[in-house]
Amino acid sequence: MTHDTPAPAASSALKARLSLMMLLQYAIWGAWLPFLWSFLSEHRHMAGEQIGTMFAAGALGAILGPFIAGQVADRYFSTEKFLGVSHLIGAALIWQLASVESYHGFLRFSLAYGLVYSPTLALTNSLAFHHLPDRDRDFGSVRLWGTFGWIAVGIAMGHWLAHAHTPAGVSAEVAHLAQVAGKADAFRLSAVLGGLMGLYCFTLPSTPPSKSAERNAVSEALGEVRRQPLLTLFLLAIPVSCIHQFYFVHTEGFLHAKLEVPGFFRSIFGVGGGGFMTIGQMVEVLVLGLIPLVSKRLSRKTLLAVGLCAYAARMAIFAYLQDSGLLLLVGVGLHGLCFGCFIFVAFMIVDEHTSADVRASAQNLFNLVIIGVGIIVGSWIAGLVAKWAGASGTMDYTRLFAAPMFAALACLAYLLAFYPSREGPRVGRN
Repeated sequence: MTHDTPAPAASSALKARLSLMMLLQYAIWGAWLPFLWSFLSEHRHMAGEQIGTMFAAGALGAILGPFIAGQVADRYFSTEKFLGVSHLIGAALIWQLASVESYHGFLRFSLAYGLVYSPTLALTNSLAFHHLPDRDRDFGSVRLWGTFGWIAVGIAMGHWLAHAHTPAGVSAEVAHLAQVAGKADAFRLSAVLGGLMGLYCFTLPSTPPSKSAERNAVSEALGEVRRQPLLTLFLLAIPVSCIHQFYFVHTEGFLHAKLEVPGFFRSIFGVGGGGFMTIGQMVEVLVLGLIPLVSKRLSRKTLLAVGLCAYAARMAIFAYLQDSGLLLLVGVGLHGLCFGCFIFVAFMIVDEHTSADVRASAQNLFNLVIIGVGIIVGSWIAGLVAKWAGASGTMDYTRLFAAPMFAALACLAYLLAFYPSREGPRVGRN
């Protein structure tokens, strides 16, 4: 099939199956990630450096994923079966995080969970790309169900904390501490969803390993990503993923401390910052829905630039306009452009510039950068910046968020200077 030949439409049944896969995949993650920093710092009383290490341990799976999951899925083991086994093991592991109290115990379970969960993020992408006939037209409407899953669990946890973990007739401080302790239920919810996802994966369309003569899919994928535009994209993704992680480390606690909104907003999103962060995912739904329309008209470089502008604008609002509740919600909403125009489009670029028999490994390599290197380095930087911004004993949020703002502007300059305006031919579907 040539690039100009219209692809057949994906069946409604196929899109429904893949959409449910995405909904569960991201609901599992969204149930606990926004709450992790505040839960560990305020309830488990861990230091910022310890929490940064926790995030890094969870990300190690994305580092090893390309060398384990990608190779297995590309060469030896059907992707849907690998996903099923991984999620069932992951469900058993993350359930334990609700009750583990010691730093080293939490660290061990986080490490084990990261090893089995992180690779599944890229493999669900590669499975969907494998079965969808037109990535530009079909993938956005499938992937946005992952965003629906994230929104649903974020709002559900906000209301659960309000109704099950907010004692009546106590001071605001006591209620806050009870809500923070109740965030342990986020891990239990994630485990239940993980078990459902594990069983469901065995019903997904068969995605057998490639029969290519090249035995090491990772080596072949590394050879392909050395070409443009993938080389620049991979290099750029390292600092961008750090900025992305900075947002998830600090925003929930920041909103909990600074956001003042009318009461009806809390009746929708519940308590804590996690529910309000789903506004970003709501905008993400709109952006992903528009990607199929604009991706054929705008260059990939233009879309990536829009995403980087959104990263910088969001951090600027948090740093300098934090007294306006409305503007803070606008800043949260910019997450939709950040993710949709950079992270989502980047995965599309990886898929369309790599050959079919190493696509899972290439996706995992990019996942290594976004979920592996980005979380490890980004969490470490977020901890250091927080220590610097809070040196006086009170958190200086202008200092805290100005650092990633300037980093996003530097990434935008790099993109404009080095990402090729003409990307060259894209690889066919087969």
